[in-house]
Amino acid sequence: MNYFISDTHFYHYQLLEPNDFAPRHFKDGQAMNQAMIDAWNARVDDNDTVYHLGDISMRPQNTPTDEETFEMLDQLKGHMILIKGNHDYRSLFKYLDKHNTMMSDGVMRFRFEDVGALLKFDHMQFYCTHYPLLLGKIQQIINLHGHIHHYSVPIAENINIGVDAPERDYLSEDLPWGSPLRGEEIIEIYHKKQADLANQQRK
Repeated sequence: MNYFISDTHFYHYQLLEPNDFAPRHFKDGQAMNQAMIDAWNARVDDNDTVYHLGDISMRPQNTPTDEETFEMLDQLKGHMILIKGNHDYRSLFKYLDKHNTMMSDGVMRFRFEDVGALLKFDHMQFYCTHYPLLLGKIQQIINLHGHIHHYSVPIAENINIGVDAPERDYLSEDLPWGSPLRGEEIIEIYHKKQADLANQQRK
């Protein structure tokens, strides 16, 4: 099964401060990191693939190191397709690639994309990127993205799947904070966001 997540920002303790951009209500960075690890591993197993749409960890005051980020990712289950975000350094991807391992199904644990990935789900196409894209008039394409944390693009086809995303409020199931999303949940978000925006236009 495929899952989707973005903007984990492991170690980024500055997001714990009162803010509107990415409010994370934890006592410290370690508690924040552990909440994301627990939420991820509660849903994902080693046969699954998680598309991480960028900004794995953040470097306030030059931490974490590439090794520390690898050790964090090594605690997470599943294969990972890592799409480069604006806070993902080339050195990190090189380090992860150097320490990559073959999983039991013969597929490497980490795969890398500089710009994005396109895949099909339920007669739709998911175009996965870090930055939100303005695709113009489209049919059956949803842009999954991150980058803007607790903000939302007012276009139904742009779905923010970051851990802080307001779109998660559309879900009928109250998922633990930091949970990767399944395709069915993204479709649910899409339809509810589409209806919500249509209602706002009628007012």
